[in-house]
Amino acid sequence: MQIPLQVSVLGMPRSAALDARIEEHARHLERFHPRITSCRVVVEQSARRQRQGREYAVRVEIRAPGHVGIAATGKHDEDVYVALRDAFEATERQLDEAIRERRDVV
Repeated sequence: MQIPLQVSVLGMPRSAALDARIEEHARHLERFHPRITSCRVVVEQSARRQRQGREYAVRVEIRAPGHVGIAATGKHDEDVYVALRDAFEATERQLDEAIRERRDVV
């Protein structure tokens, strides 16, 4: 993987499975846009709520040449992996839109 990947995990213990899934999603982004210069992922677990379990929020920020920066957030009440998937899918959509806009301008 060529993308410099920075991962922060807040409010929960870091696991090898979570790191592997993040790297897998980042590799997919790299195939989607090969010139990404940085990728920052923040995984946060909020405090327990009264009726439901913990809420997870994932924020993905990427930078690529010609794009100022793309950021997306995924949230889920019970599953950190669903929040991770949602955040990366939103990032892909934003990256695709930015690439299309850039092609239309050129």
